Amino acid sequence: MFFLVSFDIVEDPVRAKVVRVLKEYGVRVQKSVFECSSLNEGQYLRMKTRIEDLIDAGVDSVRYYALCGTCLGKMEFTGIGKAPDEEVYRVV
Repeated sequence: MFFLVSFDIVEDPVRAKVVRVLKEYGVRVQKSVFECSSLNEGQYLRMKTRIEDLIDAGVDSVRYYALCGTCLGKMEFTGIGKAPDEEVYRVV
């Protein structure tokens, strides 16, 4: 499954640790947004648990959006960067 992960983390050291975790699972497409492709349920749950162990849920926010192949096909963007490769995420 493809996940879009965005975050708003108050403390710089915590933010840096969360970024390190996310880099293991995906690609940074904006300062606080990662695209995590082809994660299975176990990988997703491990990533989420690791992040939740780092943040302060009282002041920080992390959002996880699961996107299907149809949703990815409708994704649009303007400016630099490139769209995710839809072929990689197609379920047969």
